[in-house]
Amino acid sequence: MPMKGAILDDYQNISRTVVDWSPVAGEIDFKVHTESLGGPDRVIAALEDCAVVCLMRERTGFGKEIIDALPNLKLIVTSGMRNAAIDVAAAAARGIPVCGTESLGSPTAELTFGLMLELARKIGIENARLKAGARWQSTLGIDLYGKTLGIVGLGKLGTRVARIGNALDMKVIAWSQNLTAEKAQAAGARLVSKDELFRESDFVTVHVQLSQRTRGLIGARELALMKPTAFFINTSRGPVADETAIEAALRTGKIAGAAIDVYNEEPLPLDHPFRRLDNIVITPHLGYVTLENYRRFYGQMVEDIRAWLDGKPIRVIAPK
Repeated sequence: MPMKGAILDDYQNISRTVVDWSPVAGEIDFKVHTESLGGPDRVIAALEDCAVVCLMRERTGFGKEIIDALPNLKLIVTSGMRNAAIDVAAAAARGIPVCGTESLGSPTAELTFGLMLELARKIGIENARLKAGARWQSTLGIDLYGKTLGIVGLGKLGTRVARIGNALDMKVIAWSQNLTAEKAQAAGARLVSKDELFRESDFVTVHVQLSQRTRGLIGARELALMKPTAFFINTSRGPVADETAIEAALRTGKIAGAAIDVYNEEPLPLDHPFRRLDNIVITPHLGYVTLENYRRFYGQMVEDIRAWLDGKPIRVIAPK
């Protein structure tokens, strides 16, 4: 009899169609969950018989409480090589490997500029107006050309964003806690201090990993430094930037607008204040959600599971 498995948070219900699962089909019987399971009690109840669980990013918390309550759990697989929602140490203590996948950086970098263009040119707003019966144009856009793009975090993803900014003839500046002038220059940016970045930028975009060091990195003080004509964009992780401070800056006109793809709580609660503000663009964590990236995620999940079944786990994430 095959082992039981679960594929969690497949919101688009495409995990079984974008890649071939036949290499593991005879040994694991998967159930696909297309909605969030919710809190720990519901997760435990839904997965109590599962040996293999496949997670999509940080959509479902998978802490020690859950791991210890699943007696049949033998393998955890996640998209990406980092998932802050998984207690990897708790899994290791039970001898349960956690395996990851590679991830494309291009989708999030491209979304960043999609959001930037929406803030600058109001494409979605004008589309909605025309479809609602408006006769013609009503907004006045601004150019990206010549504007200053401030990048918080100049790793692989931030570097991609810098390249695109340069291609659009923007002035690219950057800051992160360990960034050097040489690394910034190699990425096509100029190193500045954190305060200088928020003061000088017309667009601030965040591309750091969530950690204890970056949690709450951007708050009311940083947003208060920004020009009243400037825009703030976060496609990183919600807790990096203070949501209450963002809301206050938008309501009081301290900044011209924001575009947010990530939140403290996901899915975004229906009563969240961001849903009621006119000067913010909100998207449902679309940064990594592309066909090409999902093929990478799910395809390598199948590889991970097959390798584990063969007794040779690959892409194992070690506890820190």
